[in-house]
Amino acid sequence: MRILVTGGAGFIGSHLAERYLERGDEVHVLDDLSTGSIENIRHLKGEKGFQYTIDTVHNQSVVAELVDWCDCVVHLAAAVGVKLIVQSPVRTIETNVHGTEVVLQQANKKKRKVLVASTSEVYGLSTQVPFREDGPLVMGAPTKGRWSYACSKAIDEFLALAYWREKRLPVVIVRLFNTVGPRQTGQYGMVIPTFVRQALAGRSLTVYGDGSQTRCFGYVGDVVGALVGLMDEERAVGEVFNIGSKEEVTIREVAERVKELTKSDSEIVFVPYEEAYESGFEDMPRRVPDISKVSRLVGFRPSLSLDDILQKVIDFQSGRQTPD
Repeated sequence: MRILVTGGAGFIGSHLAERYLERGDEVHVLDDLSTGSIENIRHLKGEKGFQYTIDTVHNQSVVAELVDWCDCVVHLAAAVGVKLIVQSPVRTIETNVHGTEVVLQQANKKKRKVLVASTSEVYGLSTQVPFREDGPLVMGAPTKGRWSYACSKAIDEFLALAYWREKRLPVVIVRLFNTVGPRQTGQYGMVIPTFVRQALAGRSLTVYGDGSQTRCFGYVGDVVGALVGLMDEERAVGEVFNIGSKEEVTIREVAERVKELTKSDSEIVFVPYEEAYESGFEDMPRRVPDISKVSRLVGFRPSLSLDDILQKVIDFQSGRQTPD
């Protein structure tokens, strides 16, 4: 197989490229390095079957050429992180919506199978926990900047499914729930690498809000296994899948576990949302996936506990401490 991975120099994309190369596939990564890093794929240079292009998914001629080369596309390129989304809403919307539009247009010309990575954010303010793929998406007001990301990814989903229904382009949509692991940066607000970096440096762990909000953190190795499985499975076409963990934990508990595992004396400091992001910022109180659909189809099962995931992040950052 020849696989094009957009956003392949990012956290998840680099792990996915590794997985495909390990099983003997050819991989071409397309990334503009706006949030990804060449360091994430440096170790893949020279590997048989690996190529990369530094450019944007907005470049139609480049995307067209790479789609012509590949057998399928995994579209991960997107604006990521709450901090970036709040600070750069125009970039967020344009990157997510227009980038996906270009990928789908070019893939449709050759009828290449496309996996579109969406997000748990699309569930918005829904209280129907655990979230099911056929459940409602409850968006906040457009005056609240953070919902621009959720809306842009929801549009990606609608567009991908429209291509399937109207033009028979084979598409698969995945909603990722807080994927974590080595190589993830806290630069754009990702909570676990931020906590780990703070704890290792002996600084205060900054919890936004009161820390009662809950999340389920999935290990990147499990997530990329599910992505590969869904791309191989013809019955996944035209469907939406949640991918994540079922281990629900408060953000305050995560901070406490990081302190314990790093043996850090750092204190936990609570920062109001308004101070961290913007006035009137709204957060999702719970974000818990129903993963029964992907489990039934490709046998997906989370393999690591939260403590195991945290230890992997700690081990990685201890070996290569990154500056703020």
